Amino acid sequence: MKNYNEYLDISDEVQEALAKGKPVVALESTIISHGMPYPQNVDTALKVESCVRENGAIPATIAIIKGRLKAGISAEEIDYFGKKGLAITKASRRDIPTIVATKQDGAATVATTMIIAHLAGIGIFATGGIGGVHRGAEVTMDISADLEELAKTPVMVICAGAKSILDLGLTLEYLETKGVPVIGYQTKELPAFFTRQSGFMLNTTLNTPKEIAESFYVQQKLDFGSGMVVANPIPEAHAIDSRLINDAINNAVKKAKEAGIHGKDTTPYLLNEIKEITGGKSLEANIQLVLNNAKLAAQIACEYVKC
Repeated sequence: MKNYNEYLDISDEVQEALAKGKPVVALESTIISHGMPYPQNVDTALKVESCVRENGAIPATIAIIKGRLKAGISAEEIDYFGKKGLAITKASRRDIPTIVATKQDGAATVATTMIIAHLAGIGIFATGGIGGVHRGAEVTMDISADLEELAKTPVMVICAGAKSILDLGLTLEYLETKGVPVIGYQTKELPAFFTRQSGFMLNTTLNTPKEIAESFYVQQKLDFGSGMVVANPIPEAHAIDSRLINDAINNAVKKAKEAGIHGKDTTPYLLNEIKEITGGKSLEANIQLVLNNAKLAAQIACEYVKC
């Protein structure tokens, strides 16, 4: 294995857990800096870490701080990220070399979290929702780097499906083309982030964390080189009415088009617009689904270390 220690810092707790074969779950930092305002962002990040611990695993929040790739950051560093907020660069694969070389901070997207987690030896990652094919991508070619990362980085991503602001059908088609397994956890239908249904059916449904862990273990042993998506529906009690959220999304997409928003600014713009339109309901749903994914990820990680 290549030595990345020149650029990578693994926290003592995470390093010890990995050395002893204990379960570890990676968490992203974009939700801290770009997902919600301070101090709610910090409170949520700490709650997610606590949820991972309560379910038997060690959390490893992933970030880039002053040019260092971090696998596991402290509560003080989470607070630092929360206070800086949008001033921190949202970092995908293309941004990492420059951010590291110039010793800047970077908020880890799904793609970047997968990269750093893999470098650190962490195979399981919980997030809110993955990026995907944006609506109108047949014209704009706006497709998230998350999908390419899933095709080439062997990390399992537990999420509430792809963000519902996307073209979910094309996102599934893209993942299928790349050979990325998309497994529904106790569901036959792709969840749509804020809602439990999307109308798009999945090829594989598994009902226990053990089954998912064993499937990932086989994938790694076969050395496919790709990741895996575990689609975990938002809890029923926190799901938003599909008509309400679809109307909010359509209005937000229309406003983004009129404002000329594109590229990596699209997702945060749309999510903020949807929050305003729904009177904050979407933000609360976002928090609850992340906690739900962290719980499942920890359970899967506990089973995976037994394989």
